[in-house]
Amino acid sequence: MKRAVCAACLRPSTTCICGCVMPVQSAADVLILQHPMEVANAKNSGRLLHMCLKGSTLMVGEQFDVLPMPRRAVLLYPETPGDRSLGLAPPPPFDPAWRAEELTLVVLDATWRKSRKMLYLNPQLQAMPRLPLRDTPPSHYLIRKAHKPDQLSTLEATAYALAQLEGDEHKYDSLIAAFDQFVAQQQALAARGTISSGA
Repeated sequence: MKRAVCAACLRPSTTCICGCVMPVQSAADVLILQHPMEVANAKNSGRLLHMCLKGSTLMVGEQFDVLPMPRRAVLLYPETPGDRSLGLAPPPPFDPAWRAEELTLVVLDATWRKSRKMLYLNPQLQAMPRLPLRDTPPSHYLIRKAHKPDQLSTLEATAYALAQLEGDEHKYDSLIAAFDQFVAQQQALAARGTISSGA
């Protein structure tokens, strides 16, 4: 028999994350591009981010023909000097004078390796100015292994990016609180053997 699935979070009812959702409205539009391999990953934070951020859009795929962005698009992505070795042109500069209300923040929900492939496969992403994060706190992502101390979950990175764009350090504290609750739930499920405890 198939397990019952929650219609909202699309997870099995036994691992439903709807109780972690804390809604918040961002000034910028947010477009989440989720790699297909993340959809069924119990530790993935992209779906929770989408459920918390009112008006956000989530699209699943690796390559996209046209992305829906009525506002100026900005890619949440670090500066990567190795782009030239991939044949990619440098992205246009990000203008700090841009207001959050004028922007669509584009977020890649994928592993680092998969996000690089998504960037390579999508010229529309390559043409976007990039927003690198500044002075972020350590990650709360205790359920996944990170290769570097400053590697954040998709939800954390987006929360800090929106706070940075809006100049409001604490507006998205509820997003981080939702993530902490999600992490605690996943740890409890792993302890009970409901989900895998591996990275």
